[in-house]
Amino acid sequence: MNFLKRAFWSMKAKKGKTLLQLVIFTVICVFVLSGLTIQSAAKASSELARQELGGSVTLQVDREAAMENQKSEQSESDGPPQFTSTPISLDDAESVAALDHVKSYNYTVSASANAEDFDIIESSMSADDSSEAEDTQAPGGDQGRGGMVQADLTVNGTLTSDEADSFSDGEVEIVDGRGIEEADAGSDVAVIEQTLAEENDLAIGDTITISSSNDEDITQELEIVGIYETSSAGSDQAMNFSFLNPYNTIYVPYTAANTLKGEDYTDTVESVTYQMDDAENIDAFLAAAKKTDVDFDVYELDANDDLYQQMVGPIENVASFAKNIVYLVTIAGAIILALIVMLSIRERKYEMGVLMAIGEKKWKLAGQFITEIVVIAIVAVGLSSLFGNPIANVLGNQLLVQQTTASADTSSSSMQQGPGGGGGPMGGGPGQAVSDAFSQPSEAISSLNINITWENILILGGIGLAVAVIAALIPSISILRLQPKSILTKQE
Repeated sequence: MNFLKRAFWSMKAKKGKTLLQLVIFTVICVFVLSGLTIQSAAKASSELARQELGGSVTLQVDREAAMENQKSEQSESDGPPQFTSTPISLDDAESVAALDHVKSYNYTVSASANAEDFDIIESSMSADDSSEAEDTQAPGGDQGRGGMVQADLTVNGTLTSDEADSFSDGEVEIVDGRGIEEADAGSDVAVIEQTLAEENDLAIGDTITISSSNDEDITQELEIVGIYETSSAGSDQAMNFSFLNPYNTIYVPYTAANTLKGEDYTDTVESVTYQMDDAENIDAFLAAAKKTDVDFDVYELDANDDLYQQMVGPIENVASFAKNIVYLVTIAGAIILALIVMLSIRERKYEMGVLMAIGEKKWKLAGQFITEIVVIAIVAVGLSSLFGNPIANVLGNQLLVQQTTASADTSSSSMQQGPGGGGGPMGGGPGQAVSDAFSQPSEAISSLNINITWENILILGGIGLAVAVIAALIPSISILRLQPKSILTKQE
């Protein structure tokens, strides 16, 4: 009888031990397969996040360089240095936008204005608060007499409102009409807040007139093309300054905002945000941008892939944990199986001694033991492919929830303890900004798409066979090195 048949009859005769080994091997395979599957899902999710979120790079004035320049120019004067911003020409902005890896881009121009033929949502400022106004200036505007801010409205100029920060992060949503579009450049149109529209009985198609806070002679008549709703409660200072009230913010094409600021700002923008096609390409984009004609002594490129990093952080932690599961379960499983098989083989010393005494070759005896455990391994791999997927989904998504919650708590705690936690003039402060930024990706990674693939099964099969062979071979060698006479004598 060859060793394959003997292996079959031995497994059949010792059903209890065979079943025990099968159960243990199946449990090992299920956890190894779960780890492999979670790793694959995490990798796929990370790549998808990188491609979808990409990351952004902002071209803006280098404020530190500008302040240093102002300090050097006013070193001989008595007054404090005044920061002046140098607008970015459209030619420079478009030359960078033409580079590879730019998925989309958006212009930003900030201005301030006064309402001429409609009422703003009033914010009352007490006499005690007047001192705060000395240090507060409307965006794109000048301070009036005594340092008091002379502005009713914040005017946000943009190329497309859909890509403006407040729209893209969900804080602002169009409820009627449409947003600002690229085709609106050069047009006098506006998107206003719902409360402001209701208070003034304004609707789509109506017009409003505003004037520049810098030059009262500059007025604009804007057609309302959209009405938005904001979820922002504003900052504490919004109670004192009308232009900081989120209801008094209007969105216009960047050309209209430039008109309010004056002729010197024609065909310019304050900053440009370039959305990357893939976060992995940010470095290549920055290197290419440095070769353009943009004066980087005046301007800077600020890369931001925080959203992507916040999103993939929990995923990478889950993948790392799953990798450790594979290693630990494989090593522990191999040790446990080796001990079980060793005890089983030691009990079969007499059988081995008899077979070797009648001329059976040692390699065939080893082959019999390996065959027995390999058959169990194959069945265990098959069973694990049935039970591994639901277990991997439960385990992987539970780990992801824990990691996401931990990351969110860490971000919130660090921002509360860090500087600037009290909030900025435009509301929320850095701590709130990070919290809001994290809440968006955490929704996107609320679950992993975990599915077993043939690649996972093949890897599991390789690991399972390796564990089976090692578990059977090591204890077999310790017995087979003995002579038949010695085995039988000890048995007697």
